[in-house]
Amino acid sequence: MKALITGCGIGGPAIAMALREVGIDAEIYEAYGAGAEGVGAFLNVASNGMAALRVLGLHHEVARAGIPTPDMVMSSGTGKRLGRVPNGMTLDDGTVSHTILRSDLYRIMRDAATARGVPIAYGKRLVSFDDTGSQVVARYEDGTSATGDLLIAADGVHSRTRRLLDPEAPEPRYTGLYNCGGIYKDSSIKGEPGVYHMVFGKRAFFGYTVTADGETWWFANLPRALGDEPADWRPVLEEAFADDAGIAAALVRRADLGQVFPIHDLPPVPVWHRGRVVLTGDAAHATSPSSGQGASQAVEDAVVLARCLRDAAGHREAFGRYESERRERAERVVAYARRISNSKAAGPVGRIFRDALLPIILKRQANQESLAWMYRHQVSL
Repeated sequence: MKALITGCGIGGPAIAMALREVGIDAEIYEAYGAGAEGVGAFLNVASNGMAALRVLGLHHEVARAGIPTPDMVMSSGTGKRLGRVPNGMTLDDGTVSHTILRSDLYRIMRDAATARGVPIAYGKRLVSFDDTGSQVVARYEDGTSATGDLLIAADGVHSRTRRLLDPEAPEPRYTGLYNCGGIYKDSSIKGEPGVYHMVFGKRAFFGYTVTADGETWWFANLPRALGDEPADWRPVLEEAFADDAGIAAALVRRADLGQVFPIHDLPPVPVWHRGRVVLTGDAAHATSPSSGQGASQAVEDAVVLARCLRDAAGHREAFGRYESERRERAERVVAYARRISNSKAAGPVGRIFRDALLPIILKRQANQESLAWMYRHQVSL
């Protein structure tokens, strides 16, 4: 059996490696003409994602490239501390959630897949596919095609494969937030290494963590109408944080803002698979970064899909098992993230209720058990 994988981000290489573990060949076809070195800021790999990476033998390498971030301290824009909660859960072997540059995680995943014999072809933007019943033929924008037994989509929230599989599939939905962030090198910013400081500001949300060597890894979420994009974001962000306590306003005044982009997620996608084609990761259940679960869910999908293909009588049964095991969990993560995003975009009245209720909610979460369903989940081959 040979699988064609559309997309070489985080999920695509994870799927290819998991498939090879169960004896299935895989080839990756990436739309962009080159790799994603240096693309993106940073992301969270939660403890459940680290557990999934352990199945692929990559958790130690990811941990070495990232920084452990097991806790979060929440504050209001006035500087009032709202509570301290875990960012994930400590696993039995001591593993905690890690924050890592997206480009570093991408490099680790891609290089590991290549080292295990997975071919990667660039400049292969999918335009159509034909499911003949016995095989699937993928056709690309450059006029080439590839034939395999399965077509597995790992092409993100704006998945072309999803639209081809089901023209009635829902479009990505805007969360109400724009995002930017990066790494600011200034040792004068103080904080407890390994702790995310999250600030529910009066007009925007700000988060950061400091590293042992004096870097500040930061991000900002700004409520704004979709498409209302100024020529210069800096004064807009400065104004958004001007009345908040803390470092946000000063940092966005000096730091490189990087790309500012709208955040999207996906409503429930009715069709995850049809025939020999199946959706995974953000193509099936994109969540906003508020969950800190995007990469983790993609790697979990990879492991579960490979196991189902190994154990089932055929691809139809395997895809059905995969969806049955993954859909409820993935959609619960999306809904959880959307609630957090909504709290970041609260209006003047909503902020009052939010800041009053958050200490109660965070106190409940501080014992970790309320989020055990998300962070303690472990997949296996």
